[in-house]
Amino acid sequence: MSKTELVLDVNEKPTIGKWIILAFQHVFAMFGATILVPILVNSAAGTEVLTIPVALVTSGIGTLIYILCTKAKSPVYLGSSFAFIVPITAAYLKGGISGAMTGIMVVGLIYVVFAIIITLIGKGWIDKLLPPVVIGPMIMIIGLGLAPSAIGQIGIAGEGAIEWKGVIVALVSFLVTAIVAVRGKGFLKIIPFLIGIVSGYLTAVVLGMIDFTPVAEAAFFSVPKFIIPFVHYSINFSAILTIAPIALVTMAEHIGDHTALSAIIGKDLLKNPGLNRTLLGDGIATFVAGALGGPANTTYGENTSVVGMTKIASVWVIGLAAIIAIALGFLGKFTALVTTIPDPVLGGVSLLLYGFISVNGLKVLIENQIDFNKTKNVIVASTMLVLGLGGAAISIVHGDLSVTISGMSLAAVIGILLNLLLPNEVDESAKEDKENKDEKIEVGETKEEIKKIKEDIIEIKEEIKSIKNDLSKDVGNNKNKDENSKKGQENNKNNKQNKKKK
Repeated sequence: MSKTELVLDVNEKPTIGKWIILAFQHVFAMFGATILVPILVNSAAGTEVLTIPVALVTSGIGTLIYILCTKAKSPVYLGSSFAFIVPITAAYLKGGISGAMTGIMVVGLIYVVFAIIITLIGKGWIDKLLPPVVIGPMIMIIGLGLAPSAIGQIGIAGEGAIEWKGVIVALVSFLVTAIVAVRGKGFLKIIPFLIGIVSGYLTAVVLGMIDFTPVAEAAFFSVPKFIIPFVHYSINFSAILTIAPIALVTMAEHIGDHTALSAIIGKDLLKNPGLNRTLLGDGIATFVAGALGGPANTTYGENTSVVGMTKIASVWVIGLAAIIAIALGFLGKFTALVTTIPDPVLGGVSLLLYGFISVNGLKVLIENQIDFNKTKNVIVASTMLVLGLGGAAISIVHGDLSVTISGMSLAAVIGILLNLLLPNEVDESAKEDKENKDEKIEVGETKEEIKKIKEDIIEIKEEIKSIKNDLSKDVGNNKNKDENSKKGQENNKNNKQNKKKK
């Protein structure tokens, strides 16, 4: 992990004035998304399921728990998770508030169990259980499944006459959010949804759509409406399968956010403090949130972006932001003001927000280069999308116990099983390429052999030629010897004849 120049490192503490300003910056970054989750859940369910004060308080408490579990080594803020909007709504409709809150607490315990397993055997198995071909469609279903809610909030669902004031407000919210997201600079680019909500709200005020009576009647300070098990309800597992599988989605999101933050601060957070500790902190935080009546927590990319932009990674700043969030939950006037936000404002913002969520799922598939020429990948992704968006549901009834798994949760379970159980297909193109390569190799080897044989023949010819030359020389030498011998004999004969004459 490369070293990054930070203005403030993880364990460094700023001066008092800067500390407060930097902390509020993180509060603004997480605020829009954190309060939007309970608003959207309540809108989808048609009644109050979650409250904004409790969501703020549990996000602050959860962040402090996370800091404690990670030994103050990871500058992460935990806020309300959008992945649970549909499951919490479905769980509430199935099992009431007890079913929804029990499900959230179980999600927290799943995180803790995974943290323990990772401590014992490592984290390699997670990649096999949750490959991109499963995670991508899961994220897409979350966003696309919420699309009808956004259309309904704007008031263009085709049911009755269109309220033009609402459409104008939604359009302002949408356009401001889109322009800030595209053209915003610095910190503004981090909070486009918050700016869009404020712009739409001011437009609604001008058009006379806001009733400020609840704000006037609210107390300045009030205790949030906590919902505690065994005090306000009994544990109810009837909707557990509606929520629990989403833990797999948020776990992948958790790993992704920590990987991104590691690159920003130049420290591998998945090694130190370790994925087991970060999951443990996130899990306990989510369990406590459910036990107090709040939404499930998750790591916030918005706050990770703030760290990247400011180069301030101080856990002290994150901790103070968490304390401020808790304090805001006890301000009655502030909470009442937020509840006056009209549906068209949220609809305009949600039109983008839900689309962003869906496209993020598509990005997972693209960035990991998932090959949809492979039939197995097509089967896994398409089955998940149809089940998740088609309203599929499976109910298991045994006596008084009734458990239902539907939508996103059903798609997640089926997707994981299909990916693990379907055999990998034979890659014919790869096989053909290999055969062609082998043929090329064989042809190449044959050519080399022929070339070598030719070279050997040439060498043999040269040797034969050399031998012929040697033989020719030997024959010539022998002939000369014979001639010389013959001449010697004739000379001897002549000498003898001369001697006789004398």
